[in-house]
Amino acid sequence: QVHLMESGGGSVHAGGSLRLSCAVSGDTYNRNCLGWFRQAPGKEREGVASIYAGVYTDIADSVKGRFTISQDISKNTLYLEMNSLIPEDTAMYYCAAVFAPNSRTCWTRKERDFPYWGQGTQVTVSS
Repeated sequence: QVHLMESGGGSVHAGGSLRLSCAVSGDTYNRNCLGWFRQAPGKEREGVASIYAGVYTDIADSVKGRFTISQDISKNTLYLEMNSLIPEDTAMYYCAAVFAPNSRTCWTRKERDFPYWGQGTQVTVSS
């Protein structure tokens, strides 16, 4: 079992920045792949970024150049650094964990492949 808890969400103006954190605990075997997802009202959940084995990262094209994913293994914490935020980034952000056999599987970020989820943290970007 893996437990995840997000924090760091809030309300910012367009152009602002936020750093989301996700505290990860539990079975280390089942969390070699960690990801960030988001879901805006009325839209499907979207994979934003993922990191494999604590090092190998991938970022969705929609946020590339603005968002960065990282992991501090010593602190069991996953981060999502979000810069140059736009109103379209407004969503509930979730972290998730899965055992992935390779980086490619981790980077496809299929929601149905991730069994462990946090409760989410809200990000609101105003224009």
